[in-house]
Amino acid sequence: MLKIAVFGTGHLGKFHLNNWLEIPGVELVGFFDPDDHNAKAVEDKYHIKRFTDAQELIDACDAVDIVAPTIHHFTLCDAALRKGKHVFVEKPLANTMDEARTLLKLAKESNVKFQVGHVERFNPAFLATKDYHLQPMFIEVHRLAQFNPRGTDVSVILDLMIHDIDIILSLVKSNVSHISANGVAVMSDTPDIANVRVEFDNGCVANLTSSRISMKKMRKIRLFQKDAYIGIDFLDKKTEIIRLNTPGDKNVFTFDIDTNNGKKTIAIASPAIPEVNAIKMELEAFKDAIENNTETVVTVLDGFRAMEVAHLILDKISAMQH
Repeated sequence: MLKIAVFGTGHLGKFHLNNWLEIPGVELVGFFDPDDHNAKAVEDKYHIKRFTDAQELIDACDAVDIVAPTIHHFTLCDAALRKGKHVFVEKPLANTMDEARTLLKLAKESNVKFQVGHVERFNPAFLATKDYHLQPMFIEVHRLAQFNPRGTDVSVILDLMIHDIDIILSLVKSNVSHISANGVAVMSDTPDIANVRVEFDNGCVANLTSSRISMKKMRKIRLFQKDAYIGIDFLDKKTEIIRLNTPGDKNVFTFDIDTNNGKKTIAIASPAIPEVNAIKMELEAFKDAIENNTETVVTVLDGFRAMEVAHLILDKISAMQH
């Protein structure tokens, strides 16, 4: 039995608790939450032991699941790593780049499994593209949310856009060469809406727009590559792939168009979307990495790189405003 400890049982933490309880081979040894009122509600509902000493809970488990506010990520990860415990931590990896650098070094030295909670990697609409050779050269992203005071302790870059930064970095196997960005703080003290252009050494360009002050929700990414367009809707869990028809294409709708180079056949495919619970799947993947001694799906380096690009964007926005 893998002994799991959960740190932070707020809105997202409760989703984690629910999912851990459904995963076989796991024992929830306890949780840590400084809020007495919330902790009492969790104890009553889940019948899991509350620890008031974080170190004691770390000692009692094999792996920690950190769903606490970002400002506490470093302290908890640091304490767990120094005790040789496996770590799952929600995104972003840490609150500052210095903290992230320290965790990257510690995680490598401590030889444990470390996974960062970039849950969109497990979104069924994204998983549906795994059999397609994705080599985007232009990427357009819109992630729009309605205003919610929860989460405004960090900018929209670290709150929302970081999901898409991680997805893009996982797809584009090239270094970032240039970033331009603009952002505006409308309802809070940090940018609530931002538009960013990221250029890569291989020529790929990504345009990202994130807002948490929109009237409607949207989470879409569009990928353009040679001979294909891929549209992924993370919110409605839909994926469409439009490309030049290749022999052996299944489940496609085709039509012909006339071009300067003669007739071309266009195929529109809607790949089957797997029925998965993304949070449960990422936690299962973490457990599997521990039990099979394999690399985690979203490594500490992945979490670090996403944070690094996010902070470069924040620096650009800050420079624009001074």
